[in-house]
Amino acid sequence: MEEILRVEGISKTFTLSKKQQKIERTTQRKKVAVNNLSFTANKGEIFGLLGPNGAGKTTTLRMLSTLIKPDSGDAVLDGCSIISDPEGVRSKIGFLTSELKLEDFFTPNYLFDFFSRLHQMPEDIVRTRKEQMFARFGIDKFAEVKVQNLSTGMKQKLSLVISLVHDPEVIIFDEPTNGLDVLTARTVTDYLQELRGEGKTIILSTHIFSLVERLCDRVGIIIDGKMITCGTLEEVCNGMTIEDRFFEIFKEVKGDEV
Repeated sequence: MEEILRVEGISKTFTLSKKQQKIERTTQRKKVAVNNLSFTANKGEIFGLLGPNGAGKTTTLRMLSTLIKPDSGDAVLDGCSIISDPEGVRSKIGFLTSELKLEDFFTPNYLFDFFSRLHQMPEDIVRTRKEQMFARFGIDKFAEVKVQNLSTGMKQKLSLVISLVHDPEVIIFDEPTNGLDVLTARTVTDYLQELRGEGKTIILSTHIFSLVERLCDRVGIIIDGKMITCGTLEEVCNGMTIEDRFFEIFKEVKGDEV
């Protein structure tokens, strides 16, 4: 398969505040969130980063999306470096996180048009894509309803549509079904599979084993910011379920801490 993303030794360390030290139950002022992480992703596949909360998944995706810079290492996405060409990377990706907040007083119509203009999309393409995307996710009936009056599920669908307004080749999702009701979650996962069928590449983080089994072509298990193992589900699982294999690996890594 054609490689579209190569991550080479990216690391990120944060300085903890007193409050964060208390939450983390540590006296250390520094926390290594991602530690020399490397992996690749191929065109037309869904690659999953699987790990517990605090493993470094979100920090990794933020670096790949150029929201924060790695302290060391680099990643090249479709020929563009996150270090030397962040704008090129942004033009090729869609990034969705549960932390994306939409302004309450704007409407779906306004937001779609606004983000389309940011990506300098031709108006005829914007009209066609908006009609297709709004119909696909049932947003068309709420196109002039302010965000503050939309349901939680509809807000999430709108966030997804806005993130993909420019039809990117690489889609990066941080916990794509986190906090969603079962119907909206199924709508999102079905759409991810459709995107893969169109040849898009999807990088997602999750701690949900069933999501990995249903969606991912390849998976990397990340613990304490380190890539412990990476490959196809068959290669990683070694004849076990992904859940059993994960806990086997977790126990090997954490030992007495489990």
